[in-house]
Amino acid sequence: MNEGYLRPNVHILPFYTMKTLIIISSTRERSVSATAANDIAALIRKLGQTVDIIDLRKTPLPLFSESERTEALYFHMRELVHNADNIILTTPDFHGSMSGAMKNFLDYFWTEFAGKLFGIVCASHDKGLTAMDHIRTVIRQCYGWALPYGIGLSEQELSDHGTIDNPRIQKRFLMFAHDMVTYGLLISKQRAEDLTNSEPTFMARYRSIQ
Repeated sequence: MNEGYLRPNVHILPFYTMKTLIIISSTRERSVSATAANDIAALIRKLGQTVDIIDLRKTPLPLFSESERTEALYFHMRELVHNADNIILTTPDFHGSMSGAMKNFLDYFWTEFAGKLFGIVCASHDKGLTAMDHIRTVIRQCYGWALPYGIGLSEQELSDHGTIDNPRIQKRFLMFAHDMVTYGLLISKQRAEDLTNSEPTFMARYRSIQ
């Protein structure tokens, strides 16, 4: 990889370390979207930011219901979602949409998403465009921001050693990590200001519940 790509516009907020949360929603043991998630996490850490990962293969949430929101696992995940500045959602393409595990995860949270930057990664044999559009709809409904592009990659990208070695995909990962940090710094700074000032922004409704 060309390490020259790993130079975000950190002068925007030179002393601020963001928290990025990555959600893995594939249930497969050999998962290209999960591998992509870990590769992107490593790149974001190289950019000086912290990364937490929720792997729904290891910590599956029960099917959403109001009563399930009392479970200890929910409160642990809610803390991670609440504290995240950026969120990256990774999913396989199931019938042109996100995985059931991803939809179930998103059902648990909404106010925690408002005003945050989201990135989307989709493993698909057909680019994953409709699956990513469905996720963007959820993000928009929850008043979040989404990068104007996502990463679509085929399961064929996974090598016999369980790595993603395609230089084109690796370069895409670098761009994605760079943009999540660069634009995430701007958006998280403005979000924090909007939650504490008295300006009539769309975040005003969340001041009393943060």
